[in-house]
Amino acid sequence: PRLETEIADGELRAPRSGRVQYRVVQPGEVVGGGGKVVSLVDVGDVYMTFFLPEMAAGRVALGSEVRIVLDAAQAFVIPARVSYVASVAQFTPKTVETQSERQKMVFRVKARIDPELLARYPEQVKTGLPGMAHLRLDAQREWPPALQPRLP
Repeated sequence: PRLETEIADGELRAPRSGRVQYRVVQPGEVVGGGGKVVSLVDVGDVYMTFFLPEMAAGRVALGSEVRIVLDAAQAFVIPARVSYVASVAQFTPKTVETQSERQKMVFRVKARIDPELLARYPEQVKTGLPGMAHLRLDAQREWPPALQPRLP
């Protein structure tokens, strides 16, 4: 029993499910109690951040439908919902691609992908990928055919 207890004490368990993004330390290295050993990505909580001008941001409600098209997977259209709209405008981040867009004040918006959908495609879920978020400001209008959900 004592040997089994010592072996169990040497086992690492993540506090949640996810995917190892990278190792912070290598096998054989000594780590202090509570030290980080890996960077873990929660593949059940994936979202895209995008920016809207004031006139558009004021018309977006939490829960509004969004369609995400990733640059690396343009054949797919991923459904999501608005989960956050900033209450204060900010200057457009430098990562936005056009100079005219960078000069405007915008509101940060997050579109979260349904965790149940993510659970069906665990190997395809990636983080940090650039893409486009499409949002309907008029919820009564239908999505165009090109933005109907298409999944792997």
